[in-house]
Amino acid sequence: MIHILYVGNKLASKTRNASGIDHLGPLLEAEGYKVYYASSKLNKLVRLLDMLWACWCYRRKVHLVLIDTYSTLNFWYAVCVSQLCRLLKLKYVPILHGGNLPKRLETNPYLSRLLFGYAYKNIAPSVYLKKTFEVHGYTNLEHIPNVLSLAMYPFKARHFERINMLWVRSFAKIYHPELAVRILKNIQERGGGVSLCMVGPDSGDGSLQATQTLAETLGVNVNITGKLTKEAWGALSENYNVFINTSNFDNMPVSVMEAMALGLPVVSTNIGGMPFLIDHKVNGILVPPNNEEAFADALLDICSRPQKALRMAEKARMTVEALDWEQVKLQWYNVLK
Repeated sequence: MIHILYVGNKLASKTRNASGIDHLGPLLEAEGYKVYYASSKLNKLVRLLDMLWACWCYRRKVHLVLIDTYSTLNFWYAVCVSQLCRLLKLKYVPILHGGNLPKRLETNPYLSRLLFGYAYKNIAPSVYLKKTFEVHGYTNLEHIPNVLSLAMYPFKARHFERINMLWVRSFAKIYHPELAVRILKNIQERGGGVSLCMVGPDSGDGSLQATQTLAETLGVNVNITGKLTKEAWGALSENYNVFINTSNFDNMPVSVMEAMALGLPVVSTNIGGMPFLIDHKVNGILVPPNNEEAFADALLDICSRPQKALRMAEKARMTVEALDWEQVKLQWYNVLK
Protein backbone atom coordinates (compact mmCIF):
# COMPACT_ATOMS: atom_id res chain seq x y z
CA MET A 1 0.00 0.00 0.00
CA ILE A 2 1.25 3.47 -0.87
CA HIS A 3 1.26 5.93 2.04
CA ILE A 4 0.80 9.64 1.35
CA LEU A 5 1.01 12.74 3.51
CA TYR A 6 -1.35 15.39 2.14
CA VAL A 7 -0.50 18.92 3.30
CA GLY A 8 -3.03 21.71 2.83
CA ASN A 9 -5.73 23.78 4.47
CA LYS A 10 -8.12 21.10 5.68
CA LEU A 11 -10.56 23.67 7.01
CA ALA A 12 -13.90 22.77 5.42
CA SER A 13 -16.70 23.68 7.82
CA LYS A 14 -20.11 25.30 7.95
CA THR A 15 -18.43 28.65 7.24
CA ARG A 16 -15.55 27.63 4.94
CA ASN A 17 -15.53 26.09 1.48
CA ALA A 18 -13.80 22.77 0.87
CA SER A 19 -10.37 23.03 -0.73
CA GLY A 20 -8.23 20.66 -2.79
CA ILE A 21 -7.26 18.51 0.16
CA ASP A 22 -10.94 17.94 1.00
CA HIS A 23 -11.78 16.87 -2.56
CA LEU A 24 -8.81 14.77 -3.65
CA GLY A 25 -7.83 13.14 -0.36
CA PRO A 26 -11.00 11.05 0.10
CA LEU A 27 -10.93 10.01 -3.57
CA LEU A 28 -7.39 8.67 -3.13
CA GLU A 29 -8.40 6.86 0.07
CA ALA A 30 -11.27 5.22 -1.80
CA GLU A 31 -8.73 3.88 -4.31
CA GLY A 32 -6.78 2.16 -1.56
CA TYR A 33 -4.09 4.72 -0.73
CA LYS A 34 -3.31 5.43 2.91
CA VAL A 35 -3.58 9.20 3.35
CA TYR A 36 -2.44 11.23 6.36
CA TYR A 37 -3.46 14.90 6.57
CA ALA A 38 -2.14 18.22 7.85
CA SER A 39 -3.55 20.58 8.85
CA SER A 40 -6.94 21.48 10.29
CA LYS A 41 -5.56 24.03 12.77
CA LEU A 42 -7.30 27.41 12.48
CA ASN A 43 -4.44 29.60 13.70
CA LYS A 44 -2.14 30.24 10.74
CA LEU A 45 1.14 29.91 12.61
CA VAL A 46 -0.04 26.81 14.47
CA ARG A 47 -1.21 25.35 11.15
CA LEU A 48 2.25 25.81 9.61
CA LEU A 49 3.93 24.24 12.62
CA ASP A 50 1.48 21.33 12.47
CA MET A 51 2.30 20.81 8.77
CA LEU A 52 6.03 20.73 9.54
CA TRP A 53 5.51 18.43 12.51
CA ALA A 54 3.50 16.03 10.35
CA CYS A 55 6.38 15.83 7.86
CA TRP A 56 8.74 14.91 10.68
CA CYS A 57 6.36 12.41 12.31
CA TYR A 58 5.49 10.58 9.09
CA ARG A 59 8.94 10.78 7.48
CA ARG A 60 9.47 7.00 7.74
CA LYS A 61 5.88 6.02 6.88
CA VAL A 62 5.07 7.92 3.70
CA HIS A 63 6.31 7.49 0.17
CA LEU A 64 5.25 10.94 -1.03
CA VAL A 65 4.05 14.32 0.23
CA LEU A 66 1.32 16.17 -1.68
CA ILE A 67 1.27 19.95 -1.08
CA ASP A 68 -1.69 22.12 -2.04
CA THR A 69 0.00 25.26 -3.35
CA TYR A 70 -1.71 28.62 -3.68
CA SER A 71 -0.50 32.08 -4.62
CA THR A 72 -1.22 34.07 -1.46
CA LEU A 73 -0.22 33.33 2.15
CA ASN A 74 -0.30 29.58 1.55
CA PHE A 75 2.60 29.95 -0.89
CA TRP A 76 4.84 30.40 2.16
CA TYR A 77 3.44 27.24 3.77
CA ALA A 78 4.37 25.32 0.62
CA VAL A 79 7.88 26.78 0.58
CA CYS A 80 8.53 25.81 4.21
CA VAL A 81 7.07 22.31 3.87
CA SER A 82 8.95 21.61 0.64
CA GLN A 83 12.30 22.56 2.12
CA LEU A 84 11.75 20.34 5.15
CA CYS A 85 10.87 17.52 2.74
CA ARG A 86 14.19 18.10 0.98
CA LEU A 87 16.07 17.86 4.29
CA LEU A 88 14.20 14.67 5.17
CA LYS A 89 14.73 13.27 1.65
CA LEU A 90 10.98 12.97 1.07
CA LYS A 91 9.60 13.22 -2.45
CA TYR A 92 7.06 16.02 -2.63
CA VAL A 93 4.49 17.05 -5.23
CA PRO A 94 3.06 20.60 -5.27
CA ILE A 95 -0.49 20.79 -6.66
CA LEU A 96 -0.75 24.19 -8.34
CA HIS A 97 -4.09 25.70 -7.33
CA GLY A 98 -3.38 29.42 -7.24
CA GLY A 99 -4.58 31.34 -10.28
CA ASN A 100 -2.06 34.07 -9.48
CA LEU A 101 0.93 31.70 -9.18
CA PRO A 102 2.45 33.12 -12.41
CA LYS A 103 2.99 36.38 -10.51
CA ARG A 104 4.84 34.44 -7.80
CA LEU A 105 7.19 33.04 -10.44
CA GLU A 106 8.07 36.61 -11.37
CA THR A 107 8.13 38.30 -7.96
CA ASN A 108 9.73 35.43 -5.99
CA PRO A 109 11.87 33.58 -8.57
CA TYR A 110 14.41 32.23 -6.06
CA LEU A 111 11.82 30.82 -3.64
CA SER A 112 9.80 29.52 -6.57
CA ARG A 113 12.85 27.65 -7.83
CA LEU A 114 13.41 26.14 -4.38
CA LEU A 115 9.79 25.02 -4.18
CA PHE A 116 9.02 23.92 -7.73
CA GLY A 117 12.47 23.13 -9.10
CA TYR A 118 13.23 20.38 -6.59
CA ALA A 119 9.77 18.80 -6.66
CA TYR A 120 9.34 15.21 -7.80
CA LYS A 121 6.49 16.51 -9.97
CA ASN A 122 4.43 19.69 -10.12
CA ILE A 123 0.77 18.96 -10.83
CA ALA A 124 -0.94 21.63 -12.94
CA PRO A 125 -4.75 21.31 -12.92
CA SER A 126 -4.98 23.64 -15.92
CA VAL A 127 -3.11 23.78 -19.22
CA TYR A 128 -2.75 27.50 -18.51
CA LEU A 129 -0.52 26.93 -15.48
CA LYS A 130 1.42 24.14 -17.19
CA LYS A 131 2.27 26.40 -20.12
CA THR A 132 3.15 29.30 -17.82
CA PHE A 133 5.52 27.17 -15.76
CA GLU A 134 7.12 25.79 -18.93
CA VAL A 135 7.78 29.35 -20.12
CA HIS A 136 9.70 29.91 -16.86
CA GLY A 137 11.86 26.87 -17.54
CA TYR A 138 10.17 24.17 -15.44
CA THR A 139 9.99 20.70 -16.98
CA ASN A 140 8.94 18.51 -14.01
CA LEU A 141 5.25 19.07 -14.76
CA GLU A 142 2.14 16.95 -15.19
CA HIS A 143 -1.27 18.23 -16.23
CA ILE A 144 -3.94 16.51 -14.12
CA PRO A 145 -7.23 18.43 -14.09
CA ASN A 146 -9.42 19.12 -11.10
CA VAL A 147 -12.02 16.39 -10.91
CA LEU A 148 -15.73 15.90 -10.39
CA SER A 149 -17.76 12.87 -9.47
CA LEU A 150 -20.32 13.45 -12.20
CA ALA A 151 -22.95 11.22 -10.63
CA MET A 152 -23.45 14.03 -8.09
CA TYR A 153 -24.33 16.56 -10.82
CA PRO A 154 -27.43 15.66 -12.86
CA PHE A 155 -27.76 17.70 -16.06
CA LYS A 156 -30.90 19.81 -16.37
CA ALA A 157 -32.03 21.69 -19.49
CA ARG A 158 -32.91 25.27 -18.52
CA HIS A 159 -35.63 27.71 -19.61
CA PHE A 160 -34.73 31.32 -20.34
CA GLU A 161 -37.85 33.47 -19.98
CA ARG A 162 -35.85 35.73 -17.64
CA ILE A 163 -32.28 35.86 -16.31
CA ASN A 164 -31.79 34.05 -12.99
CA MET A 165 -28.11 34.34 -12.08
CA LEU A 166 -26.24 32.08 -9.69
CA TRP A 167 -22.81 33.01 -8.23
CA VAL A 168 -20.88 30.48 -6.09
CA ARG A 169 -17.53 31.39 -4.48
CA SER A 170 -16.12 32.70 -1.22
CA PHE A 171 -16.80 36.36 -0.62
CA ALA A 172 -13.23 37.51 -1.20
CA LYS A 173 -11.68 40.38 -3.13
CA ILE A 174 -9.97 38.13 -5.70
CA TYR A 175 -13.39 36.75 -6.71
CA HIS A 176 -14.86 40.28 -7.09
CA PRO A 177 -18.37 39.61 -5.74
CA GLU A 178 -19.41 43.27 -6.01
CA LEU A 179 -19.30 42.95 -9.80
CA ALA A 180 -22.24 40.51 -9.63
CA VAL A 181 -24.34 43.21 -7.97
CA ARG A 182 -23.39 45.76 -10.62
CA ILE A 183 -24.36 43.26 -13.36
CA LEU A 184 -27.75 42.82 -11.70
CA LYS A 185 -28.28 46.60 -11.61
CA ASN A 186 -27.15 46.99 -15.23
CA ILE A 187 -29.67 44.43 -16.51
CA GLN A 188 -32.46 45.93 -14.42
CA GLU A 189 -31.74 49.38 -15.88
CA ARG A 190 -32.12 47.87 -19.36
CA GLY A 191 -35.56 46.60 -18.41
CA GLY A 192 -34.64 42.93 -18.23
CA GLY A 193 -36.24 40.50 -15.80
CA VAL A 194 -33.41 39.32 -13.58
CA SER A 195 -32.53 37.88 -10.17
CA LEU A 196 -29.26 37.09 -8.40
CA CYS A 197 -28.38 34.46 -5.79
CA MET A 198 -24.89 34.45 -4.24
CA VAL A 199 -23.69 31.34 -2.41
CA GLY A 200 -20.52 31.17 -0.36
CA PRO A 201 -18.82 31.83 2.97
CA ASP A 202 -17.43 35.12 4.25
CA SER A 203 -13.63 35.15 3.81
CA GLY A 204 -13.33 37.89 6.41
CA ASP A 205 -11.67 40.45 4.13
CA GLY A 206 -14.68 42.78 4.07
CA SER A 207 -16.02 41.64 0.71
CA LEU A 208 -19.33 40.31 2.05
CA GLN A 209 -20.12 43.57 3.82
CA ALA A 210 -19.05 45.57 0.76
CA THR A 211 -21.34 43.48 -1.45
CA GLN A 212 -24.31 43.93 0.87
CA THR A 213 -23.65 47.67 1.15
CA LEU A 214 -23.43 48.05 -2.63
CA ALA A 215 -26.73 46.19 -3.10
CA GLU A 216 -28.41 48.54 -0.62
CA THR A 217 -26.87 51.60 -2.29
CA LEU A 218 -28.00 50.51 -5.76
CA GLY A 219 -31.42 49.48 -4.49
CA VAL A 220 -31.28 45.90 -5.76
CA ASN A 221 -32.34 42.69 -4.04
CA VAL A 222 -29.68 39.97 -3.78
CA ASN A 223 -30.29 36.58 -2.17
CA ILE A 224 -27.12 35.82 -0.17
CA THR A 225 -27.35 32.34 1.33
CA GLY A 226 -23.98 31.92 3.05
CA LYS A 227 -22.14 28.65 2.57
CA LEU A 228 -24.19 25.67 1.40
CA THR A 229 -23.24 22.02 0.99
CA LYS A 230 -22.75 20.76 -2.55
CA GLU A 231 -26.04 18.91 -2.32
CA ALA A 232 -27.85 22.04 -1.11
CA TRP A 233 -26.50 24.42 -3.72
CA GLY A 234 -26.97 21.77 -6.40
CA ALA A 235 -30.66 21.60 -5.47
CA LEU A 236 -30.83 25.39 -5.32
CA SER A 237 -29.31 25.63 -8.81
CA GLU A 238 -32.48 24.15 -10.30
CA ASN A 239 -34.12 27.54 -9.77
CA TYR A 240 -31.47 29.38 -11.82
CA ASN A 241 -30.51 29.35 -15.48
CA VAL A 242 -27.11 31.05 -15.78
CA PHE A 243 -23.89 30.96 -13.77
CA ILE A 244 -21.58 33.96 -13.50
CA ASN A 245 -17.90 33.88 -12.53
CA THR A 246 -16.64 37.39 -11.73
CA SER A 247 -13.15 36.50 -10.51
CA ASN A 248 -10.05 38.62 -11.13
CA PHE A 249 -7.71 35.61 -10.80
CA ASP A 250 -8.54 31.99 -11.57
CA ASN A 251 -7.03 28.66 -12.46
CA MET A 252 -9.59 25.89 -13.00
CA PRO A 253 -12.36 26.60 -10.47
CA VAL A 254 -14.39 23.62 -9.35
CA SER A 255 -17.51 25.76 -8.93
CA VAL A 256 -17.46 26.61 -12.66
CA MET A 257 -16.95 22.95 -13.56
CA GLU A 258 -19.90 22.02 -11.34
CA ALA A 259 -22.10 24.62 -13.04
CA MET A 260 -21.13 23.24 -16.44
CA ALA A 261 -22.00 19.72 -15.28
CA LEU A 262 -25.42 20.85 -14.00
CA GLY A 263 -26.41 22.46 -17.30
CA LEU A 264 -25.99 26.11 -16.33
CA PRO A 265 -24.59 28.26 -19.17
CA VAL A 266 -21.48 29.99 -17.79
CA VAL A 267 -20.44 33.60 -18.33
CA SER A 268 -16.97 34.20 -16.90
CA THR A 269 -14.22 36.76 -16.87
CA ASN A 270 -11.55 35.94 -19.42
CA ILE A 271 -8.62 35.51 -17.04
CA GLY A 272 -6.04 32.93 -16.00
CA GLY A 273 -7.02 29.37 -16.86
CA MET A 274 -10.59 30.15 -17.91
CA PRO A 275 -9.88 30.16 -21.70
CA PHE A 276 -8.47 26.65 -21.32
CA LEU A 277 -11.73 25.46 -19.76
CA ILE A 278 -14.25 27.58 -21.68
CA ASP A 279 -14.23 27.80 -25.46
CA HIS A 280 -15.81 31.20 -26.07
CA LYS A 281 -19.36 30.95 -27.44
CA VAL A 282 -19.01 27.16 -27.75
CA ASN A 283 -19.37 25.83 -24.19
CA GLY A 284 -19.58 29.16 -22.36
CA ILE A 285 -18.97 32.88 -22.76
CA LEU A 286 -15.86 34.85 -21.79
CA VAL A 287 -15.92 38.60 -21.14
CA PRO A 288 -13.31 41.16 -20.01
CA PRO A 289 -12.72 41.48 -16.24
CA ASN A 290 -14.59 44.14 -14.25
CA ASN A 291 -16.99 44.90 -17.11
CA GLU A 292 -20.65 44.75 -16.12
CA GLU A 293 -21.71 45.96 -19.57
CA ALA A 294 -20.08 42.97 -21.28
CA PHE A 295 -21.58 40.58 -18.72
CA ALA A 296 -25.03 42.09 -19.20
CA ASP A 297 -24.73 41.88 -22.99
CA ALA A 298 -23.77 38.21 -22.80
CA LEU A 299 -26.57 37.35 -20.37
CA LEU A 300 -29.23 39.15 -22.39
CA ASP A 301 -28.00 37.35 -25.51
CA ILE A 302 -28.41 34.00 -23.74
CA CYS A 303 -31.95 34.91 -22.77
CA SER A 304 -32.84 36.01 -26.32
CA ARG A 305 -31.47 32.85 -27.97
CA PRO A 306 -32.53 29.94 -25.76
CA GLN A 307 -31.77 27.16 -28.25
CA LYS A 308 -28.22 28.40 -28.68
CA ALA A 309 -27.88 28.62 -24.89
CA LEU A 310 -29.08 25.04 -24.51
CA ARG A 311 -26.57 23.76 -27.09
CA MET A 312 -23.82 25.65 -25.25
CA ALA A 313 -24.84 24.01 -21.97
CA GLU A 314 -24.84 20.56 -23.57
CA LYS A 315 -21.32 21.11 -24.91
CA ALA A 316 -20.21 22.31 -21.48
CA ARG A 317 -21.47 19.06 -19.98
CA MET A 318 -19.49 17.12 -22.58
CA THR A 319 -16.38 19.13 -21.63
CA VAL A 320 -16.54 18.24 -17.96
CA GLU A 321 -17.35 14.59 -18.61
CA ALA A 322 -13.65 14.22 -19.42
CA LEU A 323 -12.92 15.46 -15.88
CA ASP A 324 -14.82 12.71 -14.11
CA TRP A 325 -12.77 10.93 -11.44
CA GLU A 326 -13.09 7.61 -13.26
CA GLN A 327 -11.21 9.20 -16.17
CA VAL A 328 -8.65 11.22 -14.19
CA LYS A 329 -7.65 8.72 -11.51
CA LEU A 330 -5.38 6.83 -13.92
CA GLN A 331 -3.25 9.96 -14.28
CA TRP A 332 -2.86 10.15 -10.49
CA TYR A 333 -1.98 6.47 -10.40
CA ASN A 334 0.89 7.08 -12.82
CA VAL A 335 2.30 9.83 -10.58
CA LEU A 336 1.83 8.06 -7.27
CA LYS A 337 3.10 4.63 -8.31
